[in-house]
Amino acid sequence: MPAIQLSYSTFGLTNLDFLDAIDAVDRAGYAGIEISFHRDQFNPFNIDDAYLDAVKQRLDARRVQACCVATASHFFDPHRPHEPSLMALEKAARMRRIDLVKRGIHVARKLGVNLVTFGSGFIRDDHVAHPEVNPRELLVDSIHECLREIRDDEDITLLIEPEPGMHIETMAQGLELLEQVGSEKFKLHIDICHAYCSETNYLEALRLAAPQARYLHISDAREGYNLKIVHDHAELAPDLDFASVLVHFPDTADFLLLDREHPIHFPLEAPTPARKARIEALLQRAGVTRDLQEVPYSSLYAGASPLDDEIFTYLISMPGLSYDVLERARPICGYLRGAKNAPLVDKMVANTLTGIVHFHEIPGEGTLDLAGSFRALEAGGFQGYGSVELYHHVEGWQKALDDSYRHLAAINGER
Repeated sequence: MPAIQLSYSTFGLTNLDFLDAIDAVDRAGYAGIEISFHRDQFNPFNIDDAYLDAVKQRLDARRVQACCVATASHFFDPHRPHEPSLMALEKAARMRRIDLVKRGIHVARKLGVNLVTFGSGFIRDDHVAHPEVNPRELLVDSIHECLREIRDDEDITLLIEPEPGMHIETMAQGLELLEQVGSEKFKLHIDICHAYCSETNYLEALRLAAPQARYLHISDAREGYNLKIVHDHAELAPDLDFASVLVHFPDTADFLLLDREHPIHFPLEAPTPARKARIEALLQRAGVTRDLQEVPYSSLYAGASPLDDEIFTYLISMPGLSYDVLERARPICGYLRGAKNAPLVDKMVANTLTGIVHFHEIPGEGTLDLAGSFRALEAGGFQGYGSVELYHHVEGWQKALDDSYRHLAAINGER
């Protein structure tokens, strides 16, 4: 048996009835299946123990094994995914997420699954507005509350999944959190795609984190156009070698793109002399030498386009800003990517530490070294399930399911 047993997440099969999704994963040849919460397909607030018994009976009748319960960062609000998080400022908000994780523990208990996973959440604008509150302390307290739901005699482990843009973003941050929580029932969930996005040397990071990891997510990814969105402030020092910067001016709600090839101001009205001077200062500080273009914000296309999934995924990963500011940035992202015009940027927009796009691709269709990743994890001592997570490929689920297995099974067979 290989050290990494292949699995598939139901989060990529949400167009199917849940029991049919189990059958589909079993037919495709996977050893495991991730049970992912979903507001329509598998909603823990709607299902009862009788339905969980039916799920258990279907699993028992198939070869495939349920390997993890994913408590769905996107669960509560489709327009503001990941919210509320385990480190939301308001106790009532945190309790909503804590309750969801506890329901995950109940589902795991009923189905005989020993892993339940979640993410930390993002630093949001309300955290920035209240620097006196330590979000890490809120996160640790929330995790302890979730751990109290597990009985001493139960073999159930909670997992933290580092994710690009989140408070817990890198493997090192995940390992630090494990130390702060201090429980043998709290370990690491590694997403290989996230590692590719967040780690300078992702293969070495995978090897070093493997001893504390109990579970994997697998998908592919590729290089993108790294773009940070920030509020203007006096100490702003853009590093365009790292990423281009979209500067938001809070007093006028317009934006300035600091980019070596395409510096653009998106004004709502004619800029004042003071604003012109500030823009010039930012351009000089960023080392931009090309002439500044001006594109009136009101001229930007703000409707639907085939780029919506890409841009939405990008924007929700941007910490420290309100959703209103992020929504205001959406038409600019569409303009850069060519929603209704010739694109200025031919790569997907990214908000990561490496410039790799956090957009889950079918294994084999990106540039991630999956074979090397598997070797690094095994060298670090990892043994367990690795679930393919392809929520961007729900419409083409059958191709995603089959192509992923074909590619990953070949990797397992070659080594």
